[in-house]
Amino acid sequence: MLMDIVFLRDLRIDTVIGIYDWERKTRQTVVLDIEMSTDVQRAAASDTIADAVDYKAVSERLVSFVQESQFQLVETLAERCAEVIRQEFGVRWVRLTLNKIGAVNGTTSVGVIIERGER
Repeated sequence: MLMDIVFLRDLRIDTVIGIYDWERKTRQTVVLDIEMSTDVQRAAASDTIADAVDYKAVSERLVSFVQESQFQLVETLAERCAEVIRQEFGVRWVRLTLNKIGAVNGTTSVGVIIERGER
């Protein structure tokens, strides 16, 4: 079976995320990198968006979802984002990196990488 990847990189979204009181009162930026499995042959043959994973629609949906969320843990937010992608866009497999920039002094990146589904 072929597996091609449609990806989004550096999707920056402001949200309420964290366990500390100050984090519950201010929005912080999270950065998503997403890889989604697909077979691009049908879309390539038809040259129509209906046969493709619409990465703009995925991006818009995630921006809306994340902006409205108020999770405490990055693990929870990552899991829910993966569920949205798989359930709403028919993606069988997703790898999602969620980076909570600035969360730990002295680092540029902190977060989780999850994979859900089967390739």
